[in-house]
This record gives sequence, C-alpha cells and structure tokens, in this order.
Amino acid sequence: MSDLSRPAGPKIIAVANQKGGVGKTTTTINLAAALAEAGRRVLVVDLDPQGNASTGLGIEVEDRKYTTYDILLGDVDIKAVVLQTVTPNLLIVPATVDLSSADLELMSSEKRSFLLHDALRQIQMDDFDLDYVLIDCPPSLNLLTVNAMIAAHSVLVPLQSEFFALEGLSQLMLTIREVRQTGNKDLRIEGILLTMYDKRNNLSLQVEQDARDNLGDMVFNTRIPRNVRVSEAPSFAMPVLTYDTLSKGAQAYRALAKELIQKNRVKVA
Repeated sequence: MSDLSRPAGPKIIAVANQKGGVGKTTTTINLAAALAEAGRRVLVVDLDPQGNASTGLGIEVEDRKYTTYDILLGDVDIKAVVLQTVTPNLLIVPATVDLSSADLELMSSEKRSFLLHDALRQIQMDDFDLDYVLIDCPPSLNLLTVNAMIAAHSVLVPLQSEFFALEGLSQLMLTIREVRQTGNKDLRIEGILLTMYDKRNNLSLQVEQDARDNLGDMVFNTRIPRNVRVSEAPSFAMPVLTYDTLSKGAQAYRALAKELIQKNRVKVA
C-alpha cells in the first residue's frame, strides 16, 4: 500500500468568507506557494474582480489577455487562460475588473451556478497534472462564490482573530448548506483557519478558544500570525515565502500546507 495525496485528480478548495479583510487572498496566495514548494502542482483561480491574487503572484494587468471572466462567459479554452507564475509548480487563472459585471451576466445562463464547475472539468485540465486548485472567492456570498462552492470539493474559511468573528460564520454556513442541497451534496468544510493571530493578545486567545469549543476539529491546528512580512509581500508581487522565506508568516503557511496535505492523504493500492 502506498500513501499518496488525491491520486485521482486535483482537490478543489474554495477559499471563502463574505467578510473582507480576513486574509482570504493572502491565504490563497501563500498556501498555494507553500503547496508548490512542497512539490505539489497548484492552480489558483482568481474569482475576485479586484484581481489581488493575480497581482500578488506577479501577473501584470497587461498580461491578463484572458481571465476568469472568459472561462465563465466566453468560449475560451482553459489552456489559453492559465498562466505560469514566477513560482515553480504554481499556475493561475487571473482576474480583472471585468469580472465585476459577471454576476449580472451569469443570471441569463441556465447553468449559471455550474459554469466554473464545468470549466474546471474540461478534459484539457488533465494536461496540467494538478494536485490542488485553490479558488480565491470575492468578499460576498454572490453568484461567483456559489459557482466556486459548486465547483469545489471543500471550503477553507479564513477567520480573523477579532471580536464577533464567529458571528459572521453563520451566514456562510447557511450558504454552504444551501449549496449542498441544490448543487453539490458532497461539499464539506476543509477547515477554519485563524488568521492575524497574536498570542500575546487576550482577544486572539478567546477567539481561538471559542472557535475550538464550537467547531472542534474543523479548526486547523495551524494559526497564521499577525506578521508585517505577510502584509508587505503583496506590494512586491510575490508570496511571503519568496519575499522573506524565514519569516514567521512563511513558516506558518508551510505548516498549513503540511497539515492540509496530511488531511487529504488517501490509501491506494
């Protein structure tokens, strides 16, 4: 018996939280980079009209000839949209502000909730030999986020270590439940990730305790610390693992990648 991580195809994870400023894009970029560093082939799908994941991985706006908008609403081959980042093993489907109008345009499509699902299951996807697909969702529970959840196997939820943090989870959990009932019965919670964590701060400790008391094993053991290097890295268009490879933030995302890989191991003959 050998022990491999999802040999049958890529694990698709939507990184979602309708609240902004919780470290969602930061987590997508740096978890993807850490998985790539660990030898996994990773595709980031930038589903946020702000395009911050694309910028944070070094993709210039002028190089985004085709984007997520085109795989949702255009007749464009996925291979024409996927770009190689400067990080080995890390690919991206970039986004631009064009995506901001997609929500309205999607409404006219009969398969409006399944467009990303179908795009990520084109036969050409096999050529990329992917282990993971991470979808960076917009900070809202709109049709783009629903597309991500229907396309995904699971949802990873960044949770900022702040007052009322858990209260914001209820609407997200409700949306996940609705998606299970209407389009993706196998969708599950990959995990809740505590971000911007400061162990010297009593509030962070209390949020962690509340999260673990209420959500148990759904909460990752890894916590992402409040770290200036993590905040600086996007302005240099690179993951923190490249910007400052020895920083506490980089080490934390490596630990998260290791924990995620371990959780997703399956036994095969």
